Amino acid sequence: MNPLFAFLPNRFTRGAVRLLGAASLAALAGLPLAVHAQGAWPNRVVKIVVPFSAGSGTDVTARLVAEHLSSRLGQPFVVENKQGADGLIGAEQVAKSTPDGYTLGVIPSSAIVMNPALYKMPFDPMKDLVPVANLAGVGLVLGVQPEMPVRNVAELVAYLKERPGQLNFAAGSTFTRLAGEMFKHATGTDVVAIPYKGTAPQVTAMLGKEVQIVFDPFLGLPHMKAGKIRPLAVTSASRSSVLPELPTLRESGLRDVVVETWIAVFAPAGTPAAVVDKLRSEVAQIMALPDVRARLAGLSYDVITETPEQFSQRIRDDTARWAKTVKDANFKLNP
Repeated sequence: MNPLFAFLPNRFTRGAVRLLGAASLAALAGLPLAVHAQGAWPNRVVKIVVPFSAGSGTDVTARLVAEHLSSRLGQPFVVENKQGADGLIGAEQVAKSTPDGYTLGVIPSSAIVMNPALYKMPFDPMKDLVPVANLAGVGLVLGVQPEMPVRNVAELVAYLKERPGQLNFAAGSTFTRLAGEMFKHATGTDVVAIPYKGTAPQVTAMLGKEVQIVFDPFLGLPHMKAGKIRPLAVTSASRSSVLPELPTLRESGLRDVVVETWIAVFAPAGTPAAVVDKLRSEVAQIMALPDVRARLAGLSYDVITETPEQFSQRIRDDTARWAKTVKDANFKLNP
């Protein structure tokens, strides 16, 4: 008799062995099916949370990627807009979702690297989100009134230092306001921020001669081409494909001034590595498509290609840079 069943009466031994043997076989037979089911991502609808309104640059980018993911992976990728608090509400929803690959976020950098310096965060972007893939980015254009006697950044800085507190820049958003503050601190100049309710109104203010300087997210591009705003440089780390003739601020001598927003795919921490790897691979292939690049170029975005390690380092560097800018400017959001 099998010693495992020595405690059983003889009449039960054969039945017990048969029963346990059958159960073991059933468990073994079912194991590959369970593993297969767990690995068959996606097998239902995937929700992509966008923490800004429909029609925004982040939303348009998310829908473009979602369309291609749906086609390539055979399951619907559905965008859900969850705006509010500079992207904080939607980003928090992603961070606190079940990490099964069925809730993702397409989130702009401000909600990840700027908000920690401005808000009491209900989650930790570094710990509670997995950076899957950076998609695209755009900087700002530093522009001035065309009648100003400056044609490059060095001349602008010299002009401002001769006139402390006499000139101003348009601040249509937290992002453009802090871009101006970073520029001021790096150059040791005194320029007054004039608040506006949006980046479109700040372009209107430039055209109306209400302000002398603007940090513009390419909304004023037609006016720059028409000579109504003089562009001097871009604030991104590399030159823009939209205005390739313009130098970056780094090239202009301001090595520590990099202001750009990027849009990326994130997943909740704990999402299976196989899902993250598959999604990362699919997104990389999508972003290499000519039609995708052309569509993003129409929004003044440049596709970003970087390794996961480079993306993670970018997040750390940008978080530190914005924290320093907010502290240096003693900047606080209006209550």
